[in-house]
Amino acid sequence: MEKLRPQLSTRWIATVASIWIQCSVGASYTFSIYSAVLKSSQGYSQSTLDTVSVFKDIGANAGIISGLLYSFVTRNTSLPLCVVHVVGAIQYFLGYFLMWASVVGLIDKPPVALMCLFMFLAAHAQTFFNTADVVSGLENFPHYGGTIVGIMKGFLGLSGAILIQVYDTFFKGEASTYLLMLALLPTCVSLVLMFLVRIYEKTRSDHKKHLNGFSAVALIIAGYLMIIIILENILTLLLWARISTFIFLLILLLLPLGIAINALREESNRSLQTDSIGINLLTDNGEQVTSPKFSTAEDTVEYQQLPSSDLEVKATSDDKMLLDEEPLNPLQSMCTVNFWLLFVAMVCGMGSGLATINNMSQIGASLSYTTVEVNNLVSLWSIWNFLGRFGAGYVSDYLLHKRGWARPVLMAVTLATMAVGHIIIASGFPANLYVGSVLVGICYGSQWSLMPTITSELFGVRHMGTIFNTIAVANPVGSYVLSVKVIGYIYDKEASGDDDTCYGTRCFMLSFLIMAAVAFLGCLVAVALFFRTKRFYQLAVLRRLSHSFK
Repeated sequence: MEKLRPQLSTRWIATVASIWIQCSVGASYTFSIYSAVLKSSQGYSQSTLDTVSVFKDIGANAGIISGLLYSFVTRNTSLPLCVVHVVGAIQYFLGYFLMWASVVGLIDKPPVALMCLFMFLAAHAQTFFNTADVVSGLENFPHYGGTIVGIMKGFLGLSGAILIQVYDTFFKGEASTYLLMLALLPTCVSLVLMFLVRIYEKTRSDHKKHLNGFSAVALIIAGYLMIIIILENILTLLLWARISTFIFLLILLLLPLGIAINALREESNRSLQTDSIGINLLTDNGEQVTSPKFSTAEDTVEYQQLPSSDLEVKATSDDKMLLDEEPLNPLQSMCTVNFWLLFVAMVCGMGSGLATINNMSQIGASLSYTTVEVNNLVSLWSIWNFLGRFGAGYVSDYLLHKRGWARPVLMAVTLATMAVGHIIIASGFPANLYVGSVLVGICYGSQWSLMPTITSELFGVRHMGTIFNTIAVANPVGSYVLSVKVIGYIYDKEASGDDDTCYGTRCFMLSFLIMAAVAFLGCLVAVALFFRTKRFYQLAVLRRLSHSFK
């Protein structure tokens, strides 16, 4: 038992626990599964449902409290990190349980304001899990911020498809029971695993190999989920087939544990060999012994060499504040132009992407998609969301380490591509939702990987949890304006009949053309951020990376 405890107290086991928690707490991405029963049971109009949905978005992104709690727990007290998870678990259970009780009639039909509060609590819990898992991962693997953030955010994106697989296997067609499951399953998973999530001292070891292993597992799971979703769209799977595919999914989710065990074994062997070299040094009569195989600078990372003339370039006022290497607190960061450029870019990109997924069910219905097809679109959105989160983190790390390209370049490219996706959805041609949702989903997920990583590089890791959660408020701000004031307003204006429904491309065409323009505006803002931070990335970030491996 004494040998087991040290093995559980490692950055690798902490990463596995964080991955499993992230896999279970992304229910906010499955709103379309239970939005119809919520709308019918409470007698909501489309605008009212969109308003409730916006409070989901506000809760899932207004993580300032979770950031402050994380900073308080990790920097100023001896409280364990699991306190952050406990606060999240309590909110998660209360929010979804009270929504379920309202839908099934266990409690009286609540006023809209109270339902908005239930939705806010359920979604707000996600920020506590997300902050604890992402920021602790970034502190455990500081040299590969894009990769570890992409892994954590990627598995959170996959959690929507994973939870829908649980729903399809055990609660098919029972959306109200799905709400009860959301109250119980993620809460239990987080409470069981939270004690394993910790922060460990930095090392000079290169962890890229095993981080790539986690990335490969994530891609395998995403590919498997995609195959299952496509099969469900083509065939009617029997119960035994659904159970079998679900069991295999659980086996795939155990693979990160195998990678962690392999990493621990390698580190243990390396430690034994290093100790052996140390003993030889002591017994070799003072003769120096070197072993390049076991040098402390393991597997050094290539980086873009900087011309000496770059050091002589005059810095902007923001650069001077950033280049002093002292992490900025939230108020200091908000006094920089870079903060607000990043915020506006996220209002445009995250807001239009979230408005798309929140209205996927109604868009599908207006274009005569079946319920099964709409549910598949929601599940596939989780896959595209994952690919964006994972891919942007991995690609931005590659471009930064190998080419010296600042991350805002990739942000600008993905926002421009998102605008194209919105135009495709607006066009209304056959299968447009499948094509458009691929582009919008990938580009939306990319912002969730790029934004926290850019935040940590521009403003430091110390207060990152608070700062990136402050910027994340841009998500519900953009979503509210676009969902309620644009999509909901135009839909209700075009709707007809007693049930206030709308059919045809006219229901959403204008809305998505407007969102395409908004996403392109975000692209222009990201380009401005790139030019403002290009010198900073050359002078500070790349040099910091190169020195850390020397």
